[in-house]
Formats: sequence, structure tokens, C-alpha cells
Amino acid sequence: MTSQPPTATVRVLVVDDEVPLAGVVASYLVREGYGVEQAHDGPTAVAAARSGDPDLIVLDVMLPGFDGIEVCRQVRTFTDAYIIMLTARDEEIDKVVALSTGADDYLVKPFSPRELIARVKAMLRRPRSPAASAAGAVEPAPALTFGDLALDPVARVVLQGGVPVELTRTEFDLLEALIVAPRAVLSRRQLTDEVWGSDWFGDDQIVDVHIGHLRRKLGDDASSPRYVRTVRGVGYGMVLA
Repeated sequence: MTSQPPTATVRVLVVDDEVPLAGVVASYLVREGYGVEQAHDGPTAVAAARSGDPDLIVLDVMLPGFDGIEVCRQVRTFTDAYIIMLTARDEEIDKVVALSTGADDYLVKPFSPRELIARVKAMLRRPRSPAASAAGAVEPAPALTFGDLALDPVARVVLQGGVPVELTRTEFDLLEALIVAPRAVLSRRQLTDEVWGSDWFGDDQIVDVHIGHLRRKLGDDASSPRYVRTVRGVGYGMVLA
């Protein structure tokens, strides 16, 4: 099912097997001017994400066919669309599993549709592509380096010893925020402001989960880090030379 205002340029895929709830969420999004497509099971969601190229996916964990975790795993192989996962329980394991598969944010049911819309707006204010990031720039941003890491903010590519590292958009943005000021220590709140936006109002422990994923992909050991260090009681920074 697709709903789209005549001038809609941003596409959102809403995936939930509770058809009435999906309809309510879709109606709120359409009112905000977004083009919306709905899916109500895992296989249909993956097919819709592949054919529709959405900018953002609102994805429930509990789905027939296969669950939202598997949907997230599959769509992450062909799209960098933002993903907001809907979890049924406010338990740490649900949050960690949702984020570990590539979701950018999560929201616990039951939730206010207005809260979801606020999360969607905050996330969509982040640049979606290299072209969008560079569109307003007078000149391309210079590449950033740290040890054997090279980060290109325009191409959104990270190389480690010359070898590309596959990062999610959120992992890339966190690394960029840290590497821009390598001697600074940024609090979780500063990182959420930088990566999710100053009007984001979720749980800032989300930073810890994404930093953990970033470290794993870089082969970094939190107890003896080469790249990202934890400053207890403060936040995160790059390892000092």
C-alpha cells in the first residue's frame, strides 16, 4: 500500500504486521509530506525496500514470514536507508539486538505517533548521501586521517591500511565526529547532538552500542584500544599519540 502527496520527495517504508497501527503511522507521515509505503511481513518488507529505495524504514521487530531483525540484516546488504526499529519490550537485550543488525535508532511500543515523527524528522535532517552532504559546500571537505585510518567525508569511505571498512551510516558519523577533533573527549550527549541532532530525545546509551560495533569492525580492543578510547565518567575520544 502506497500513500504519497503530490510533492513528496522523501520516501518512508512502514513495516508492521499490526495493519491498523501501520495505517496510523503512515497517515501521520503523509501529513508531514512524506511518501509512504507499507509492508506487513518480512519478505514483503525486503522486496519493498529493494524496489522502493526508501530514505527511512520504520521497522517492527515482530513480523510474520521472518522477523524485523532478519529484515534489517537483509536490507543492510543493499541500502543505507535510516532504520528506526520498533521493539515490544523495554529490555536491554532487545535494544542491543535491534542496533546490532544495523538499525540507527529504536522506539519501544507503545509509543506516541508524534514521538515517532519527531525521531523521523531528526534523523532525516542528517545527510543521506555524499552528494547531499557536499551540495552546499563551497569546496570538498578534506580527508581525515588517524594512524592507518583514512576517512573521506564526501565519499563517505573509511580505509584501514588502504582496505575499505564497511560501516553503517551511524558508525561512520560517530567516527567522523571523533576523528575531526582527535584530542577532544566527547560526552554521549555531545555525540548524540552531533550524530542524531540536538533535538533527538532518546536514550543516549545508544552511543555505547554503536561505538561497540564500530570498534569490532575496526578490530579495536576496548581494553587496549588503538583508535577509540573510553574516558570513564566523560565519554569517548580518539587514542592519544
